[in-house]
Amino acid sequence: MNLPKPWPIVAFAVLCFAAANSRAQNVDVRALAETLKSGGYVILFRHGATNRDQADTDPLNHDNVSKQRQLSDAGREVAKQIERSFKTLQIPIGKVYTSKFYRAIETGRLLGATEVTTTVDLTEGGLVVSPIENDRRAEALRRMVATVPEAGKNTVLVTHKPNIIDALGKDWFDVKEGEASVFQPSATGKPALIARLQATEWANFAK
Repeated sequence: MNLPKPWPIVAFAVLCFAAANSRAQNVDVRALAETLKSGGYVILFRHGATNRDQADTDPLNHDNVSKQRQLSDAGREVAKQIERSFKTLQIPIGKVYTSKFYRAIETGRLLGATEVTTTVDLTEGGLVVSPIENDRRAEALRRMVATVPEAGKNTVLVTHKPNIIDALGKDWFDVKEGEASVFQPSATGKPALIARLQATEWANFAK
């Protein structure tokens, strides 16, 4: 990808301040959809709801799906509802990038992606990778959020809570499974947070 240079620290601080204020407001999904219809936005998801009795017991082997925490049936259904809402609300989806963990890949596919591109840049590292690598992934996520999508489309990113907090700051400490943060990138590399939306808030439009 042709990614922009990292935006200034001051701009990122403004973004985090906007995020904190956005949680106090109810999101008008239909109005948001009207905004998204023309494309040009990045929709950052934490993967869907998972089975809480499972854990990643082979975290360095992303192909070993049987040793990973999986989406729950409820998580799959909510992701399908979001996909139906995208269609009903005519929200165009372009590129979809996900973590290499299957719960993120499956979320991306259930959101209606015809093709999912997996990348280590969105993959949870935690204690099994170096602090330097975790920092690199956080910077990579910030750059992806700041990247302008293809014309007339919205980019979807699916990642994990630690990646989101590392990249965007402590205002996302309460980010829920399936939650979306919608950003408007710009040619200057300074994205603006438009809204944070819980997974279930799309449900009314999943007809």
